[in-house]
Amino acid sequence: MSPHPCIGRFAPSPSGDLHFGSLIAALSSYLSARAQQGRWLVRMEDIDPPREVAGAARRILHQLEHYGLHWDGEVLWQSQRHAAYREALAWLQAHRQSYFCTCTRRRIQQIGGFYDGHCRDRHLGPEHAALRLRQHAPVFRFHDRLRGELTVDARLAQEDFIIHRRDGLFAYNLAVVVDDHFQGVTEIVRGADLIKPTVRQIALYQQFGWPVPDYLHMPLAINPDGNKLSKQNHAPSLPDGDPRPLLVQALRFLRQPVSAGWRDETQEKLLESAVVQWNIALIPQQNAPLAAKPTTPFLNDSQQAMISR
Repeated sequence: MSPHPCIGRFAPSPSGDLHFGSLIAALSSYLSARAQQGRWLVRMEDIDPPREVAGAARRILHQLEHYGLHWDGEVLWQSQRHAAYREALAWLQAHRQSYFCTCTRRRIQQIGGFYDGHCRDRHLGPEHAALRLRQHAPVFRFHDRLRGELTVDARLAQEDFIIHRRDGLFAYNLAVVVDDHFQGVTEIVRGADLIKPTVRQIALYQQFGWPVPDYLHMPLAINPDGNKLSKQNHAPSLPDGDPRPLLVQALRFLRQPVSAGWRDETQEKLLESAVVQWNIALIPQQNAPLAAKPTTPFLNDSQQAMISR
């Protein structure tokens, strides 16, 4: 066992209820932390009020509890962490690792979609400006515990990205790094759609001088149109019925062992067995379509057939 106990986390945004893709991410993170006798935290990433859905945060916490994914300690709310973000921004500014930028999205799109450092040496003030990180040591690749060495587009890695938005909101990349460091997170298990931002977050860790956590990016569940299940694509909310069939479906998706007699097991026993048998070597790297959509509390014949296999 590592001398530094594992601390994992699940950090949903209250822009809608959890769906089956969210369950895969939450379950993966939970099982990985518990399999290492570690702690599992929940953080509500509620720093973008225009995108929030009324009541979603409360429903998300209810869904996690309903599916047996019980967290350690108190939920951390990003909306209560503004002072910490301002302190981090002030540190970067004091060490000349950030600068103000007034470039518009339209201008950046016109030059190819990647920011070119236009405002780096203009010494602008904060009026109508975003704040960008001054990249000192871009991260072009990183090690993923599931996928091995991953490389991203050099233009993305070298880009001076926004850490405080023009509209006054804190940027995701800043908030997630500050909070993961604050909570002592050692392992980040999340969907493969977040591979690209990882190099930006590692760059921030390094510029702050903080230890970088381990990363595992899970395969995504995709719908018949080839798009990932997401709130934006109107993926159905996790139902309130018997949670075991969808837990089994998620375990099957991750290619984890499931007892043939799972229907006779309690939800607690099903999750305990999943923790003991958790094996990241079995997890596929490729995104995969679902054989059936988990839409209702009661499985139809095709869903039941799929889970019975």
